[in-house]
Amino acid sequence: MKKNPIIVLKPKREETLSRFHLWVFSGAIDRIEGTPKEGDVVDVVNSFGSLVAKGHYQIGSIAVRILSFDKNETIDEKFWLHKINLAYTIRKSLGLVAGDKNNAYRLIHGEGDGLPGLVIDIYSDTAVMQAHSVGIHYAKEFIADSLMQVVEGLKNVYYKSEGTLPYKASVNNENCYLVGNCPEACVAIENGLKFHVDWLKGQKTGFFIDQRENRSLLEFYAKDRDVLNMFCYTGGFSFYAMRGGAKSVCSVDSSAKAIDLTKRNVELNFPNDMRHKAVTEDAFKYLEGIKNKYDLIILDPPAFAKHRDVLKKALIGYRKLNAKAFEQIAPNGILFTFSCSQVVTKEQFRLAVMSAAVQSKRNVRILHQLTQPADHPINIYHPESEYLKGLVLWVE
Repeated sequence: MKKNPIIVLKPKREETLSRFHLWVFSGAIDRIEGTPKEGDVVDVVNSFGSLVAKGHYQIGSIAVRILSFDKNETIDEKFWLHKINLAYTIRKSLGLVAGDKNNAYRLIHGEGDGLPGLVIDIYSDTAVMQAHSVGIHYAKEFIADSLMQVVEGLKNVYYKSEGTLPYKASVNNENCYLVGNCPEACVAIENGLKFHVDWLKGQKTGFFIDQRENRSLLEFYAKDRDVLNMFCYTGGFSFYAMRGGAKSVCSVDSSAKAIDLTKRNVELNFPNDMRHKAVTEDAFKYLEGIKNKYDLIILDPPAFAKHRDVLKKALIGYRKLNAKAFEQIAPNGILFTFSCSQVVTKEQFRLAVMSAAVQSKRNVRILHQLTQPADHPINIYHPESEYLKGLVLWVE
Protein backbone atom coordinates (compact mmCIF):
# COMPACT_ATOMS: atom_id res chain seq x y z
CA MET A 1 0.00 0.00 0.00
CA LYS A 2 1.30 3.44 -0.95
CA LYS A 3 2.35 5.47 2.07
CA ASN A 4 0.94 8.94 2.62
CA PRO A 5 3.28 11.95 2.81
CA ILE A 6 3.97 12.94 6.41
CA ILE A 7 3.39 16.30 8.10
CA VAL A 8 5.63 16.58 11.17
CA LEU A 9 4.46 19.09 13.77
CA LYS A 10 6.61 21.32 15.94
CA PRO A 11 6.93 20.35 19.62
CA LYS A 12 3.66 20.82 21.56
CA ARG A 13 1.82 21.95 18.43
CA GLU A 14 -0.28 18.77 18.45
CA GLU A 15 -2.24 20.07 21.45
CA THR A 16 -5.11 21.42 19.34
CA LEU A 17 -5.39 18.04 17.60
CA SER A 18 -5.52 16.31 20.98
CA ARG A 19 -8.67 18.40 21.49
CA PHE A 20 -9.93 17.21 18.07
CA HIS A 21 -9.71 20.55 16.29
CA LEU A 22 -9.92 19.95 12.54
CA TRP A 23 -7.32 22.36 11.17
CA VAL A 24 -3.52 22.30 11.13
CA PHE A 25 -2.08 25.74 10.43
CA SER A 26 1.09 26.12 8.39
CA GLY A 27 2.89 27.73 11.33
CA ALA A 28 2.53 24.52 13.36
CA ILE A 29 4.50 22.44 10.84
CA ASP A 30 8.15 21.59 11.50
CA ARG A 31 8.81 19.75 8.25
CA ILE A 32 7.20 17.70 5.48
CA GLU A 33 8.43 14.23 4.57
CA GLY A 34 7.58 13.37 0.99
CA THR A 35 6.23 15.72 -1.66
CA PRO A 36 2.47 16.06 -1.19
CA LYS A 37 0.47 17.78 -3.86
CA GLU A 38 -2.43 20.01 -2.89
CA GLY A 39 -5.42 17.78 -2.17
CA ASP A 40 -3.41 14.67 -1.22
CA VAL A 41 -4.21 12.72 1.94
CA VAL A 42 -1.36 13.14 4.44
CA ASP A 43 -0.46 11.66 7.82
CA VAL A 44 0.04 14.18 10.63
CA VAL A 45 2.55 13.11 13.30
CA ASN A 46 3.73 14.82 16.47
CA SER A 47 7.34 15.80 17.19
CA PHE A 48 7.98 12.27 18.56
CA GLY A 49 6.84 10.66 15.31
CA SER A 50 3.49 9.30 16.56
CA LEU A 51 0.57 9.43 14.12
CA VAL A 52 -2.20 11.69 15.43
CA ALA A 53 -4.49 12.34 12.42
CA LYS A 54 -5.05 12.11 8.67
CA GLY A 55 -6.34 14.81 6.37
CA HIS A 56 -6.20 16.74 3.13
CA TYR A 57 -3.09 18.78 2.42
CA GLN A 58 -3.64 22.32 1.25
CA ILE A 59 -1.40 25.24 0.30
CA GLY A 60 -2.12 28.23 2.50
CA SER A 61 -2.67 29.21 6.11
CA ILE A 62 -4.77 26.11 6.81
CA ALA A 63 -2.29 23.45 5.72
CA VAL A 64 -4.24 20.32 6.64
CA ARG A 65 -7.97 19.76 7.05
CA ILE A 66 -8.40 16.74 9.30
CA LEU A 67 -10.63 13.88 8.16
CA SER A 68 -9.88 11.23 10.77
CA PHE A 69 -8.19 10.79 14.15
CA ASP A 70 -8.35 7.00 13.76
CA LYS A 71 -4.82 5.73 13.05
CA ASN A 72 -6.18 2.65 11.29
CA GLU A 73 -8.73 4.38 9.07
CA THR A 74 -8.16 4.64 5.33
CA ILE A 75 -9.62 7.58 3.43
CA ASP A 76 -11.27 5.59 0.64
CA GLU A 77 -14.69 4.80 -0.79
CA LYS A 78 -15.80 3.13 2.45
CA PHE A 79 -14.83 6.21 4.43
CA TRP A 80 -17.05 8.52 2.34
CA LEU A 81 -19.93 6.06 2.35
CA HIS A 82 -19.79 5.75 6.15
CA LYS A 83 -19.63 9.51 6.75
CA ILE A 84 -22.49 10.32 4.38
CA ASN A 85 -24.64 7.51 5.75
CA LEU A 86 -24.08 8.81 9.29
CA ALA A 87 -25.04 12.35 8.29
CA TYR A 88 -28.16 11.10 6.51
CA THR A 89 -29.21 9.07 9.54
CA ILE A 90 -28.94 12.20 11.70
CA ARG A 91 -31.09 14.25 9.28
CA LYS A 92 -33.72 11.52 9.24
CA SER A 93 -33.80 11.48 13.03
CA LEU A 94 -34.35 15.26 12.95
CA GLY A 95 -37.45 14.78 10.82
CA LEU A 96 -36.01 16.72 7.90
CA VAL A 97 -36.35 13.93 5.34
CA ALA A 98 -40.12 14.27 5.47
CA GLY A 99 -41.44 14.22 1.90
CA ASP A 100 -44.65 16.27 1.66
CA LYS A 101 -43.70 18.76 4.39
CA ASN A 102 -39.97 19.11 3.77
CA ASN A 103 -37.59 17.98 1.06
CA ALA A 104 -34.86 20.61 1.45
CA TYR A 105 -32.08 20.27 4.02
CA ARG A 106 -28.31 20.37 4.45
CA LEU A 107 -26.87 16.88 4.40
CA ILE A 108 -23.19 17.73 4.97
CA HIS A 109 -22.04 20.84 6.82
CA GLY A 110 -18.25 20.74 6.55
CA GLU A 111 -16.50 20.62 9.92
CA GLY A 112 -19.84 20.23 11.67
CA ASP A 113 -20.14 16.77 10.12
CA GLY A 114 -16.43 15.97 10.35
CA LEU A 115 -15.85 16.60 6.65
CA PRO A 116 -13.95 19.89 6.32
CA GLY A 117 -14.32 21.56 2.95
CA LEU A 118 -17.54 19.77 1.93
CA VAL A 119 -21.07 21.20 1.74
CA ILE A 120 -24.03 19.24 0.36
CA ASP A 121 -27.61 20.53 0.20
CA ILE A 122 -30.55 18.36 -0.84
CA TYR A 123 -33.43 19.82 -2.85
CA SER A 124 -36.08 17.22 -3.58
CA ASP A 125 -34.30 14.63 -5.80
CA THR A 126 -31.13 16.69 -6.39
CA ALA A 127 -28.00 17.02 -4.28
CA VAL A 128 -25.92 20.18 -4.78
CA MET A 129 -22.28 19.69 -3.75
CA GLN A 130 -19.71 22.39 -3.05
CA ALA A 131 -16.00 21.76 -2.51
CA HIS A 132 -14.02 24.29 -0.50
CA SER A 133 -10.76 22.36 -0.71
CA VAL A 134 -8.83 20.60 -3.44
CA GLY A 135 -8.96 17.32 -1.51
CA ILE A 136 -12.74 17.33 -1.63
CA HIS A 137 -12.58 18.21 -5.33
CA TYR A 138 -10.52 15.10 -6.03
CA ALA A 139 -12.91 12.94 -3.99
CA LYS A 140 -16.07 14.26 -5.67
CA GLU A 141 -16.78 11.08 -7.65
CA PHE A 142 -16.54 8.90 -4.53
CA ILE A 143 -18.84 11.33 -2.72
CA ALA A 144 -21.37 11.32 -5.57
CA ASP A 145 -21.40 7.52 -5.63
CA SER A 146 -21.98 7.43 -1.88
CA LEU A 147 -24.83 9.91 -2.15
CA MET A 148 -26.58 7.76 -4.73
CA GLN A 149 -26.25 4.74 -2.45
CA VAL A 150 -27.45 6.49 0.70
CA VAL A 151 -30.04 9.18 -0.08
CA GLU A 152 -33.46 7.73 -0.86
CA GLY A 153 -35.01 8.93 -4.12
CA LEU A 154 -31.94 10.86 -5.24
CA LYS A 155 -31.65 11.26 -9.03
CA ASN A 156 -29.13 14.07 -9.60
CA VAL A 157 -25.84 15.26 -8.11
CA TYR A 158 -24.77 18.73 -9.22
CA TYR A 159 -21.20 19.86 -8.53
CA LYS A 160 -21.01 23.63 -7.98
CA SER A 161 -17.51 24.68 -6.94
CA GLU A 162 -16.36 27.29 -9.45
CA GLY A 163 -16.57 30.01 -6.82
CA THR A 164 -15.61 28.03 -3.71
CA LEU A 165 -12.32 26.26 -4.46
CA PRO A 166 -9.07 28.09 -3.63
CA TYR A 167 -8.60 30.55 -6.48
CA LYS A 168 -4.94 29.60 -6.97
CA ALA A 169 -5.66 25.88 -7.22
CA SER A 170 -4.73 24.52 -10.65
CA VAL A 171 -7.73 22.23 -11.08
CA ASN A 172 -10.65 22.05 -13.48
CA ASN A 173 -13.43 23.30 -11.24
CA GLU A 174 -16.16 23.68 -13.84
CA ASN A 175 -19.71 23.30 -12.52
CA CYS A 176 -21.36 20.15 -13.85
CA TYR A 177 -23.68 17.24 -13.14
CA LEU A 178 -21.81 14.26 -11.73
CA VAL A 179 -24.99 12.17 -11.81
CA GLY A 180 -28.14 12.78 -13.85
CA ASN A 181 -29.03 16.04 -15.55
CA CYS A 182 -31.93 18.16 -14.33
CA PRO A 183 -32.38 20.85 -17.01
CA GLU A 184 -34.54 23.18 -14.92
CA ALA A 185 -34.56 24.51 -11.38
CA CYS A 186 -36.90 22.60 -9.10
CA VAL A 187 -39.62 23.57 -6.66
CA ALA A 188 -38.59 22.46 -3.19
CA ILE A 189 -40.61 22.38 0.03
CA GLU A 190 -39.70 23.77 3.45
CA ASN A 191 -42.17 23.43 6.32
CA GLY A 192 -44.97 23.08 3.79
CA LEU A 193 -44.02 26.23 1.84
CA LYS A 194 -42.74 26.06 -1.73
CA PHE A 195 -39.79 27.84 -3.30
CA HIS A 196 -37.93 27.82 -6.59
CA VAL A 197 -34.32 26.66 -6.33
CA ASP A 198 -31.87 27.69 -9.03
CA TRP A 199 -28.61 25.91 -8.21
CA LEU A 200 -27.29 26.67 -11.71
CA LYS A 201 -27.30 30.48 -11.42
CA GLY A 202 -28.38 31.25 -7.85
CA GLN A 203 -26.20 32.18 -4.89
CA LYS A 204 -24.55 29.43 -2.82
CA THR A 205 -26.41 26.20 -3.59
CA GLY A 206 -29.60 28.02 -4.60
CA PHE A 207 -31.36 28.76 -1.30
CA PHE A 208 -30.41 29.67 2.27
CA ILE A 209 -31.62 26.64 4.18
CA ASP A 210 -29.88 27.81 7.36
CA GLN A 211 -32.71 30.24 8.19
CA ARG A 212 -35.45 27.59 8.28
CA GLU A 213 -36.10 27.68 12.03
CA ASN A 214 -35.64 31.44 12.25
CA ARG A 215 -38.20 31.90 9.49
CA SER A 216 -40.63 29.78 11.49
CA LEU A 217 -40.08 32.00 14.52
CA LEU A 218 -40.73 35.07 12.39
CA GLU A 219 -44.01 33.51 11.25
CA PHE A 220 -45.10 33.41 14.90
CA TYR A 221 -44.44 37.16 15.34
CA ALA A 222 -45.80 38.37 11.99
CA LYS A 223 -49.55 38.44 12.69
CA ASP A 224 -51.12 41.85 12.01
CA ARG A 225 -47.71 43.50 11.52
CA ASP A 226 -46.28 45.50 8.63
CA VAL A 227 -43.15 43.57 7.68
CA LEU A 228 -40.00 44.76 5.91
CA ASN A 229 -37.67 42.04 4.64
CA MET A 230 -34.31 43.59 3.79
CA PHE A 231 -31.74 41.69 1.66
CA CYS A 232 -34.65 39.38 0.81
CA TYR A 233 -32.85 37.30 -1.90
CA THR A 234 -35.39 34.48 -2.51
CA GLY A 235 -38.02 35.97 -0.19
CA GLY A 236 -37.99 33.20 2.40
CA PHE A 237 -38.84 35.42 5.36
CA SER A 238 -41.51 37.17 3.28
CA PHE A 239 -43.73 34.21 2.55
CA TYR A 240 -43.35 32.88 6.10
CA ALA A 241 -44.55 36.30 7.32
CA MET A 242 -47.52 36.12 4.97
CA ARG A 243 -48.49 32.68 6.25
CA GLY A 244 -48.20 34.08 9.75
CA GLY A 245 -50.89 36.66 9.02
CA ALA A 246 -48.84 39.78 8.31
CA LYS A 247 -50.85 42.86 7.42
CA SER A 248 -48.36 43.76 4.68
CA VAL A 249 -44.93 42.56 3.52
CA CYS A 250 -42.30 44.51 1.57
CA SER A 251 -39.29 42.63 0.15
CA VAL A 252 -36.20 44.68 -0.68
CA ASP A 253 -32.98 43.66 -2.45
CA SER A 254 -30.44 45.50 -4.59
CA SER A 255 -30.53 42.64 -7.12
CA ALA A 256 -33.30 42.69 -9.71
CA LYS A 257 -32.82 38.93 -10.19
CA ALA A 258 -33.39 38.37 -6.47
CA ILE A 259 -36.56 40.46 -6.56
CA ASP A 260 -37.83 38.48 -9.54
CA LEU A 261 -37.19 35.23 -7.65
CA THR A 262 -38.93 36.59 -4.55
CA LYS A 263 -42.00 37.49 -6.60
CA ARG A 264 -42.10 34.01 -8.10
CA ASN A 265 -41.79 32.37 -4.68
CA VAL A 266 -44.51 34.53 -3.16
CA GLU A 267 -46.75 33.74 -6.12
CA LEU A 268 -46.12 30.00 -5.60
CA ASN A 269 -47.50 30.20 -2.08
CA PHE A 270 -49.87 33.18 -2.16
CA PRO A 271 -51.05 33.78 -5.74
CA ASN A 272 -52.52 37.24 -6.37
CA ASP A 273 -52.06 38.26 -2.72
CA MET A 274 -52.03 42.05 -2.61
CA ARG A 275 -50.29 42.19 0.78
CA HIS A 276 -46.88 41.76 -0.84
CA LYS A 277 -44.75 44.21 -2.77
CA ALA A 278 -41.13 43.95 -3.90
CA VAL A 279 -38.60 46.76 -4.38
CA THR A 280 -35.19 46.78 -6.08
CA GLU A 281 -33.20 49.19 -3.94
CA ASP A 282 -30.03 49.57 -1.87
CA ALA A 283 -30.74 48.66 1.75
CA PHE A 284 -29.30 51.78 3.38
CA LYS A 285 -31.06 54.03 0.89
CA TYR A 286 -34.43 52.33 1.39
CA LEU A 287 -34.14 52.57 5.17
CA GLU A 288 -33.72 56.34 4.98
CA GLY A 289 -37.34 57.41 4.57
CA ILE A 290 -39.62 54.82 6.16
CA LYS A 291 -40.09 56.33 9.65
CA ASN A 292 -42.60 54.24 11.65
CA LYS A 293 -43.91 52.53 8.49
CA TYR A 294 -42.90 49.02 9.57
CA ASP A 295 -43.21 47.37 12.97
CA LEU A 296 -41.33 44.19 12.03
CA ILE A 297 -38.02 44.43 10.18
CA ILE A 298 -35.66 41.64 9.07
CA LEU A 299 -31.98 42.42 8.47
CA ASP A 300 -30.28 39.39 6.91
CA PRO A 301 -27.36 40.83 4.92
CA PRO A 302 -24.67 38.86 3.08
CA ALA A 303 -21.45 38.32 5.00
CA PHE A 304 -19.83 41.67 5.76
CA ALA A 305 -16.52 39.95 6.61
CA LYS A 306 -15.15 36.84 4.94
CA HIS A 307 -11.63 37.42 6.26
CA ARG A 308 -10.24 38.72 9.54
CA ASP A 309 -8.47 41.61 7.86
CA VAL A 310 -11.84 43.30 7.23
CA LEU A 311 -13.37 42.44 10.61
CA LYS A 312 -13.24 46.00 11.97
CA LYS A 313 -14.91 47.39 8.86
CA ALA A 314 -17.59 44.70 9.05
CA LEU A 315 -18.46 45.51 12.65
CA ILE A 316 -18.85 49.16 11.71
CA GLY A 317 -21.17 48.06 8.90
CA TYR A 318 -23.35 46.01 11.26
CA ARG A 319 -23.53 48.94 13.69
CA LYS A 320 -24.57 51.40 10.99
CA LEU A 321 -27.16 49.07 9.47
CA ASN A 322 -28.80 48.27 12.79
CA ALA A 323 -28.70 51.89 13.92
CA LYS A 324 -30.64 52.84 10.80
CA ALA A 325 -33.24 50.15 11.54
CA PHE A 326 -33.56 51.29 15.16
CA GLU A 327 -34.14 54.86 13.96
CA GLN A 328 -36.86 53.85 11.50
CA ILE A 329 -38.80 51.02 13.12
CA ALA A 330 -42.21 51.85 14.59
CA PRO A 331 -42.68 52.00 18.38
CA ASN A 332 -42.97 48.55 19.96
CA GLY A 333 -41.57 47.05 16.79
CA ILE A 334 -39.64 43.80 16.45
CA LEU A 335 -36.26 43.56 14.74
CA PHE A 336 -34.79 40.26 13.48
CA THR A 337 -31.11 40.97 12.82
CA PHE A 338 -28.43 38.53 11.64
CA SER A 339 -24.77 38.07 10.81
CA CYS A 340 -23.54 35.14 8.72
CA SER A 341 -19.88 36.25 8.89
CA GLN A 342 -17.89 33.37 10.37
CA VAL A 343 -15.11 35.64 11.65
CA VAL A 344 -17.61 37.75 13.62
CA THR A 345 -18.28 36.16 17.02
CA LYS A 346 -21.61 36.22 18.83
CA GLU A 347 -20.16 38.64 21.35
CA GLN A 348 -18.82 41.00 18.68
CA PHE A 349 -22.11 41.02 16.80
CA ARG A 350 -24.12 41.63 19.95
CA LEU A 351 -21.80 44.50 20.90
CA ALA A 352 -22.23 46.08 17.45
CA VAL A 353 -26.01 45.86 17.78
CA MET A 354 -25.87 47.24 21.32
CA SER A 355 -23.79 50.18 20.10
CA ALA A 356 -26.43 50.81 17.43
CA ALA A 357 -29.16 50.78 20.08
CA VAL A 358 -27.23 53.28 22.21
CA GLN A 359 -26.81 55.52 19.18
CA SER A 360 -30.56 55.44 18.47
CA LYS A 361 -31.51 56.14 22.13
CA ARG A 362 -34.29 53.53 21.97
CA ASN A 363 -35.11 51.06 24.73
CA VAL A 364 -34.31 47.60 23.34
CA ARG A 365 -34.93 44.13 24.80
CA ILE A 366 -33.49 40.84 23.54
CA LEU A 367 -36.32 38.34 23.04
CA HIS A 368 -34.33 35.56 21.37
CA GLN A 369 -30.71 34.76 20.53
CA LEU A 370 -30.62 32.77 17.30
CA THR A 371 -28.21 30.43 15.56
CA GLN A 372 -28.10 27.93 12.72
CA PRO A 373 -30.43 24.89 12.58
CA ALA A 374 -29.62 21.31 13.49
CA ASP A 375 -28.74 20.28 9.92
CA HIS A 376 -25.93 22.87 10.12
CA PRO A 377 -24.39 21.27 13.22
CA ILE A 378 -21.65 22.95 15.24
CA ASN A 379 -18.68 20.71 15.96
CA ILE A 380 -18.04 21.13 19.70
CA TYR A 381 -14.29 20.80 19.05
CA HIS A 382 -14.35 23.27 16.18
CA PRO A 383 -16.06 26.53 17.20
CA GLU A 384 -15.42 28.03 13.76
CA SER A 385 -18.29 25.89 12.46
CA GLU A 386 -20.70 28.23 14.26
CA TYR A 387 -21.20 31.06 11.79
CA LEU A 388 -24.84 32.21 11.89
CA LYS A 389 -25.90 34.40 14.77
CA GLY A 390 -29.00 36.47 15.23
CA LEU A 391 -31.05 38.51 17.69
CA VAL A 392 -34.78 39.15 17.96
CA LEU A 393 -35.26 42.53 19.59
CA TRP A 394 -38.24 44.44 20.98
CA VAL A 395 -37.82 48.14 20.29
CA GLU A 396 -39.94 50.52 22.40
